[in-house]
Amino acid sequence: MNKELVLVLDFGGQNNQLIARRVRELSVYSEVVPYDIKYEEIIAKNPSALILTGGPLNIMAEDAIKCDPRIFEMEIPILGICYGMQLLTEYFGGEINTSIANEYDISDLNILVKDKLLDGLENEFSVWINQSDSIISVPEGFIVTASSSSSKIAAINDSKRKIYGVQFHPEVKHTNNGTQILKNFLFKICNLKGDWNLADFIDEVVDDVRKKVGNKKVLCGLSGGVDSSVAAALVHKAIGDQLICVFVNNGLMRKGEIDDVVVTFKDKKEMNLVYADAEERFLSRLKGVNDPETKRKIIGEVFIRVFEEEASKLGQIDYLVQGTVYSDIIESGTKTNQTIKSHHNVGGLPDDMQFDLIEPLRLLFKDEVRVIGEKLGLPEEIVWRQPFPGPGLGVRVLEEVTKEKLEILKEADAIVREEIKNAGLNKDIWQAFAVLPPVRSVGVKDSARTYAYPIIIRAVTSEDAMTAKWARLPYELLDTMARRIVNEVDGINRVAYDITSKPPGTIEWE
Repeated sequence: MNKELVLVLDFGGQNNQLIARRVRELSVYSEVVPYDIKYEEIIAKNPSALILTGGPLNIMAEDAIKCDPRIFEMEIPILGICYGMQLLTEYFGGEINTSIANEYDISDLNILVKDKLLDGLENEFSVWINQSDSIISVPEGFIVTASSSSSKIAAINDSKRKIYGVQFHPEVKHTNNGTQILKNFLFKICNLKGDWNLADFIDEVVDDVRKKVGNKKVLCGLSGGVDSSVAAALVHKAIGDQLICVFVNNGLMRKGEIDDVVVTFKDKKEMNLVYADAEERFLSRLKGVNDPETKRKIIGEVFIRVFEEEASKLGQIDYLVQGTVYSDIIESGTKTNQTIKSHHNVGGLPDDMQFDLIEPLRLLFKDEVRVIGEKLGLPEEIVWRQPFPGPGLGVRVLEEVTKEKLEILKEADAIVREEIKNAGLNKDIWQAFAVLPPVRSVGVKDSARTYAYPIIIRAVTSEDAMTAKWARLPYELLDTMARRIVNEVDGINRVAYDITSKPPGTIEWE
């Protein structure tokens, strides 16, 4: 592992994964670890610095979560963000009020002392801050370096011990100068070089996979999406023909994707590719199922069973590659995050699965995955393919999935994606797709009454799928999509556009 390592201790804040991402963007390797990681594990990792993240609670709450206090005596730089600032304040003897309010808003930060963390910044700028004003007095040896319109104590430091705290969130875009603050911490306080890049990550993963696998065979569930494709290419770089890719036709793919996957990986990349047609099996298991979580878990389980059956035909196989990325882990629930929805390659895995997992992308964000795909020489149409949920169209056909509904949705979805590409928005839009709800409405076509399904178009912009804004598509583009869908797709007589951001909605409907 790279010598320069910043460990991010996760206390459950919504944007905690962004901290690691921002650090990596500054060419310093960073890992997110749970708040209760053992002290001995931290020592073994030999980090250059620690960042303590925000969290949903006040440190004075009855159910407040805390890390091993020995980390504060490690004599390495520490940056506490919001809840992390409360933690270090409590440990070193500062005074904190008992309010458990957790109200965030944009506020003006006023710099009182230009320390190394705030060096080079204007004296006043906007930040995204916890307005509960929970710190009353700073510990001995600390000074207040900034205040805000809502918090008298918004930033503190003990510069001798290189311990800093901020009540605001430098990792989010709402905070001006946030990147510069993190840069100051990494390079002016921690004195790091910033020589890590994704090429190093590729080399490290390749080396780790080779050591783990040895001469054994590895199975990869290849969907043709960005994540599984990059994961397959990365493992293939490590072990070559020891990797066998299994492409399962679950009947839930987008229009044309089956042929695209086979041509790209079997013909062009010359990988070992096994095609398994399990469409009827998936649809049979999904018959009569309406609950989205149940659908996800069924799809995940059937995937694994198909893999196991294919593996039994190929001899002894011990490992399964999956394209799990960091947002999958977060949304499927961790110690500090409630489950939003189970991803088939995280929450849907059966307990008696016969494989050990290899997840080379599990600590990467989607944009980092794309960069790695480009470095590995994958074609642009794969690298820049829009994110696609593991359960496929199974969670875009709302409630019960049938073959008839899937055919309707595939045609409508293909029109949406085609028109987005024709408009030159393919790289600007994070995802654009169609959703088929389980309702029908009255319409008119060819002077006759119709009673058919509506299609809902969903298009969002995002950086990492943790948050997303609905895309402001031109009216002309929406009009073209709607007219084409109604005229070309049998069974559709109405089109709507979803203008909900994430949060409060999720990107997918189920």
